[in-house]
Amino acid sequence: MTEAILAQANVAQTHSQTATHSEAATQDVVATRDLVKRYGSFTAVGGLNLKLRQGEIFGLLGPNGAGKTTTILMLMGLTEPTSGSVRVLGFDPVRQPIEVKRVVGYLPEHVAMYDDLSARENLMYTADLNGLRYTEAKQRIASALERVGLAKVADKKVGTFSHGMRQRLGIADVLIKKPRLVILDEPTLGLDPEAVNQLLDLIVAMSQEEQLTVLLSSHQLPQVQRICSRVGIFVKGKMIAEGTIQQLAQQLAGGVRTLQVRASPNGSTEASDAALVNVLKNVPGVLDVVRDGEAWSVRATSDVRPDLARAITNHGWSLYHLSERDFGLEEIYLKYFQNG
Repeated sequence: MTEAILAQANVAQTHSQTATHSEAATQDVVATRDLVKRYGSFTAVGGLNLKLRQGEIFGLLGPNGAGKTTTILMLMGLTEPTSGSVRVLGFDPVRQPIEVKRVVGYLPEHVAMYDDLSARENLMYTADLNGLRYTEAKQRIASALERVGLAKVADKKVGTFSHGMRQRLGIADVLIKKPRLVILDEPTLGLDPEAVNQLLDLIVAMSQEEQLTVLLSSHQLPQVQRICSRVGIFVKGKMIAEGTIQQLAQQLAGGVRTLQVRASPNGSTEASDAALVNVLKNVPGVLDVVRDGEAWSVRATSDVRPDLARAITNHGWSLYHLSERDFGLEEIYLKYFQNG
């Protein structure tokens, strides 16, 4: 009887552990609900609802003063929200700030390092603050310096480092405690193009190889577009749009898709052009067709490219080009910013 009870207890414990692991695997890395931060009558962040998934690079995009840094401070437990809630890996930054800081790595806009200490000594200081044993700290420091390409200058004083080297050392400093979420606040500010590319490549590799979630706060549109899987556009304390760049473009167009078509009808008379337009307009889902230089611009309610291609070729015309018009992040941002 006792053995049966123990067996049932073990099964129950196993199920409980499995459920716990499953819950952790599906848990949002960051989840905010109606998050608000006011300073007197000024609302820095108003009603933010944000969720970040494991392993993604999320770009928090907006001009200076939009509320990005204030949002980061609330996620880190460095300032309390006026109202709403926030969870970081299940922890409440207000009530559990130490737990949050153990699992989050933060690289501020200006990296603070001791210039009279070497790169290795700076990282050892961070390791000490995080309570790492000396042997483990040495291993992590060596690995982090190798990761960011600073192993050969590990014992040089940071005061001799370029701005780009200091930023990479800041990444190494973040990696020392093996965080699950990394928050980067304008990490490429002031870097030359080569240093920017190196840092962006490092961020992508760090996310992919270690399944780290990265929150990148920036107003550098090309950089956000290059590495972010999703983007949130911040304007005057509110996130007015969120999603992949393709989703943002579709939202902006009200669900209407714009396709570019180049085809050669039999002959080049107006009648043949009119016939082609008639064929295109008769494809289900097509709203209108207008001339766009040497091509035709087709607006549709869905991706009708396969149907367009069949209609064109079935009527004896040659199809030279068929694509969906892509909106760049700059165009998307400007339109949302103006609307916001």
